[in-house]
Amino acid sequence: MSAPTISRRGFITLAGAGLTLALLPVATAAADAPQLAQPFLRIAADGSVTVLAKHLDMGQGIWTGLASIVAEELDAAWEQIRVEGAPADKALYKNLAFGAQTTGGSTSIANSWDQYRRAGAVARLMLVQAAAALWRVPTGEIGVARGRLRHVSGREAGFGELAGAAALLAVPAADSVTLKDPAKFEILGKVLPRLDVADKARGKIIYGIDVRRPGQKIAMIVRSPRFGGKVARFDAGAARKIKGVVEVVQVPNGVAVVANNTWAAREAQQALVVEWDFSDAEQRSSPQIIEQFRALALEADPVSYIKRGDSAAAFARAVKIVEADYEQPYLAHAPMEPLSAVCEMRDGACEIWGGIQSQSGDQAAAAKILGLPLQRVRLHTLYAGSSFGRRATFSSDWIAELAEVVKATGARYPVKMMWSRADDIQGGFYRPLSFHKLRAGLDAEGRIVAVSQTIVVQSFLFGAPKPGVKNKPDPTALEGSMADRYDIADASVDWVNPPAKVPVHMFRALGYNHTTFSKEVFMDELARAAGADPLAFRLRHLGKHPRQATVLALACEKAGWDTPVALGRARGLAVQESHKSFIAQVVEVSVADGVVKVERLVCAIDCGLVLNPDNVRAQVEGGAGFAFGVALLGKITLKDGQVEQSNFHDYQVLRMNQMPRAIEVHIVPSTAAPTGVGEPVVVVTGAAVANALARLSGKPVRVLPLSELSL
Repeated sequence: MSAPTISRRGFITLAGAGLTLALLPVATAAADAPQLAQPFLRIAADGSVTVLAKHLDMGQGIWTGLASIVAEELDAAWEQIRVEGAPADKALYKNLAFGAQTTGGSTSIANSWDQYRRAGAVARLMLVQAAAALWRVPTGEIGVARGRLRHVSGREAGFGELAGAAALLAVPAADSVTLKDPAKFEILGKVLPRLDVADKARGKIIYGIDVRRPGQKIAMIVRSPRFGGKVARFDAGAARKIKGVVEVVQVPNGVAVVANNTWAAREAQQALVVEWDFSDAEQRSSPQIIEQFRALALEADPVSYIKRGDSAAAFARAVKIVEADYEQPYLAHAPMEPLSAVCEMRDGACEIWGGIQSQSGDQAAAAKILGLPLQRVRLHTLYAGSSFGRRATFSSDWIAELAEVVKATGARYPVKMMWSRADDIQGGFYRPLSFHKLRAGLDAEGRIVAVSQTIVVQSFLFGAPKPGVKNKPDPTALEGSMADRYDIADASVDWVNPPAKVPVHMFRALGYNHTTFSKEVFMDELARAAGADPLAFRLRHLGKHPRQATVLALACEKAGWDTPVALGRARGLAVQESHKSFIAQVVEVSVADGVVKVERLVCAIDCGLVLNPDNVRAQVEGGAGFAFGVALLGKITLKDGQVEQSNFHDYQVLRMNQMPRAIEVHIVPSTAAPTGVGEPVVVVTGAAVANALARLSGKPVRVLPLSELSL
């Protein structure tokens, strides 16, 4: 996998739009013929178009999505499209939503949409200009279709034949090009085969764990079994006796064993004797932490997140008060591909290969540890076998550990850092445990007149205020709360950031992941208290949010919400606006021998203009399975400060035979700019299932995971 050769000369930066374009001839290893090259695409002499994806593809299909945007505006043939990860370069490849090169928040398409369209359109115009100059004809007489340029006289040429001449032209201003009318799209909106699927099926895709460099060693780390523990002393005698072990070195997060192969490293990791200093470590068990969270929910001076109207006065006017508490446990990200990356130092520079999600942070972390300028740290972003947020920690922990080992071993050889699944499940980062205290007032017509919510949850962000400190709350941990979207004039949402030493980080769907559960389950409890149907009750409070009301009504229509359900089954629904998309689900569940089954899941989604409906359906199906698994099985618990789970046998993800029996996806047509899919689809499933189970059992469902319910 090669990175483009891009000079900064000739760049044109379009302030505000964040678009940077470059044009220069590039000689490749495969052919010395000049290419038409920009930061977002290259056109080689053989006619192939390589799109440089600034975001990580961890299974969501983003590389195909970005490539399809370029191909559409370029009028390329899909068969000539290639894609590869862009190098680390914040100026060129930053996520316009975050200001750094990183992937997350279901922003990949939304923040790239205009950039990649214009990149394709600029390249197309330059090819046309090159052809016009060569053929001595007006540009207006030249058309482009499926990777070929044709003059009205019948003369024609492929992209590759014109790439060299186009590379010598001045780059048009990005905002000067005319973009296609979406009504004329020939690639976008159609079902396209993903660019990665065939090679994945053939085992040809290279992940970080597959990279091998000459002379490479394998490193594994023994980390503290309790969060916050520090190495007091260690005895490496037994580890060093294992054949293949090269050395044992202490690093900030523990002690690293370095070996010639993975087996020896694993054996040495288990043989290493480390004595830990737990004086500043988390030593509580989960029941103690939950009890503390419950107490903190009654704190007198929480941080105010939302305060609208006068909820105290509105509560005083209410004819009925409803209250409920909700608990959700810590969760591990548990990506299917365990963390792994390779670092090699050579000639005062370093290269890193891996499924890199936050190029800006990872590059900076490695550069700081290794004492190198940023431009001397080159990242090779490969496909990743899922992440769910794990690869994007603010500390770049897994890349930083790799760099620490390279530094500690004197950079004498390339190092591959390997994490076992147990390493990550017991020593990684987690979706925080949360406790929600909800209270609402209903008027005589069964309408919500007031709501208050206190959320006790650790901040996703470093540097967040401590409990009781007057400061800004963390919106990423609180978004999607009860006061969002529903028409409730008087509402308040407060936050308590509890003291805890369990390292937490953004988990798939961020705050929506836990707020949607309490919000949508509480809405069902309010509907029952009001004597109303859950659908009608929600629509009554969505008058100012038509796109949310539309997906909810559509999902219910397709699911037959008003029709009788089979004996032993019940339906539940949930709706949310998440990451600027709108999604609703209706599930039909049954329970047999205490086992919850989702018999049918009907989803309606409005995510703006759809690039590839097949990929949207795939993301809904995968996301629903992920969310159902989390709601049904997901739970990380601590005993005396140590994580009790270690692998997929006791931290289970959904098995194939547990998937919902039938999934239907209904996409709302839209001409709005594309928005997220991957994260919005996971936020509503758990609440919809819980609501169905409450209707089936007649008992409220307020605690996850669902597998621990007595039904």
